[in-house]
Parts: sequence; structure tokens; C-alpha cells
Amino acid sequence: MELTSVLDGTHNARDLGGTDLDSGATVIPGRLVRSDALATLTPTGTQGVLDLRIGTVIDLRTDGERRRAPDVLPAGHDVELVELPILGGAMDELVRQLLPSDGQAALDDQQLAALVQQIPTLEDLYVAILRSSAPQFARIARIVAGATGTERPGVLFHCTAGKDRTGLAAALLLAVAGAERAAIVADYELTQANLAGAFADALTGLITQLGIPLVPRLETLATKAPASAITAALDWVEANHGDAAGYLRSGGATEAEVAAVREALRG
Repeated sequence: MELTSVLDGTHNARDLGGTDLDSGATVIPGRLVRSDALATLTPTGTQGVLDLRIGTVIDLRTDGERRRAPDVLPAGHDVELVELPILGGAMDELVRQLLPSDGQAALDDQQLAALVQQIPTLEDLYVAILRSSAPQFARIARIVAGATGTERPGVLFHCTAGKDRTGLAAALLLAVAGAERAAIVADYELTQANLAGAFADALTGLITQLGIPLVPRLETLATKAPASAITAALDWVEANHGDAAGYLRSGGATEAEVAAVREALRG
């Protein structure tokens, strides 16, 4: 369910409740909310956090991203902020790492061409994030399970755009809950429409301000959500860990914790 009107100030927020699961079940509404960053939440938006009974916000951004645009949360209320950085999804930081370290102001055509060749595809980026971040994703699952039965059982997780790190987290949690591949892909693809227009321009501006032209591969990294990307991520998980539960166990989640996540999300 779309939540950008409730979480006013966001562009890509939605409740994963109602997603179809196996055996005729669905994800319980209000348990899992995915979003872009909460840095521009309005007073209406912060009230929405309370109205949705969100008790935990998980920020998957890097320290640098959080310093540039800290989350706005309800003041004086028991909403816990968990800072859980997952590296690799900050587009401007990724591009900055590829730039020459000698302080050169502008790149010539040959240097630009070489830089573009180093930019990962979205599929490769997702696999790289999964390879390095199993403990973080396992902790997300643990938090979701632990929120069940509390006064505010909702867990909101986000990165900057709510696309890559957030999309991977959503895919893993939905898979553990028993969602079919098609339902996971359909949720992921919603992001591309949500990121169109001014918000996409702001995201790509983080890259172009570094003096890098917006080549198609960079535009895809920053603003697109093709089915092939999340499909490649899920294929890698299955090939290397059997399924999403196996992947979370590789990050330290126990059998009991994985079972608790599944139970917490199924209605």
C-alpha cells in the first residue's frame, strides 16, 4: 500500500502488508514499511509514523549520507532509530571512489571512458552488497521478529532512495515470509515509477555535480528498478545459500530467529 501521502515528505514509501504469500497467506499490514530517507518528513509525516504504529526505523545509509540528510522523527516519542549502514548503495560515494585521487578538476574523454567502464551494473552491485552484508540483513530480520507483540510493531527500513539496499532487504524478508518470486519482483518494480521526475533529478544531480556525465549505466544505478536486477540478486542467493533463510543464517541468524520472522509477517 502506498504511504507517501501518510509519510508526507517521502517519495517511495509503502507498506508491504497484503503481499501474497504461499498457502493463501498475506503479509500482515503495518509490520513492514519500506521507504526512502526521512530527512524531509513534514509534521504530517512524523504524525504518520506514529499513526502507523512504527516503533523502529532502520537507516541503511552510510555515515556520510546520514550527516548530509539526517532523518526527521517524531519528537518525544518512543521511536527507536537503528543506524545500520550497508555499504555500496550510495551512488555519489561510489562514483567519488572511482575519481582520480590527485584532485584533478576535470576528466578528459579518455579518463571519462575508463571511469564509465569501472561502474558496476545494477546486477553486479546487488551481488556485491549481498556478499558483504549478510550480518546487516540478518540483524534487520532479527529486529522485525523482535518488534512483534510490542505496542508499535511496525518496522520502517530505508536508505536514500529506497531502491537498492532497501529493495534487497524487502526481497529477503518477503522471500523468508513465503512470497513468490513474481510478487517480490512486482514490489521492487514499483520503485522506478516512484523515483520519476524531480526526485530522480535530485538523485542524478548528486552524480553530475561531481563532473561525471549521466551515462545510461549511471542513470540505471541511480533511478531505475529493472526486474533483471532483483532477479539476479535472488538467483545469487539461491545459488549460494539455497534460499533467503539460508542467506540470513550465513549472517548469524539462528533457525529460531528465521522462523520468528516468518511467523511475525504471515497473516
